[in-house]
Amino acid sequence: MADVYDKEKTLLREITPKVENAIPGIEVLALELSGPERFTVYIDHPQRVDHALCGRVTDVLRDYLQRYTIDVSSPGLERPLRTPAHFERVVGRKVALRTATDIDGRKRFKGEVVDASPTRIRVSTDGNEYEIPYDSIVRGNLIEEGVK
Repeated sequence: MADVYDKEKTLLREITPKVENAIPGIEVLALELSGPERFTVYIDHPQRVDHALCGRVTDVLRDYLQRYTIDVSSPGLERPLRTPAHFERVVGRKVALRTATDIDGRKRFKGEVVDASPTRIRVSTDGNEYEIPYDSIVRGNLIEEGVK
């Protein structure tokens, strides 16, 4: 799985400036590979994400269509969280995280973000607090409570 996460990070670093420079106000939140030839780009925009905006993002990424099928999506209820800024916005809320390496014998965490610094977050789960460096996080999502 480490190769998948590394490939996601590489693609995200490549596409983020292309998309964000081409479309004012857009934020690329995350990129997830869903197969060797398919990825999903999660985007947000202050004036909402609609089909037209997703189409514009696909047009910006046209060079990648020779190698990949590209899906473009709004963040949805389980908003992807990857950067320090993303986690700073959700202090006090519940998240689900997956890490590339064990942290105190675990790779999966579900709990409240207690603190977010420039280099790590602190999550409270199962009565314990864990400090998790951003570099270790391969998946992070907001958990909306009360939504079924």
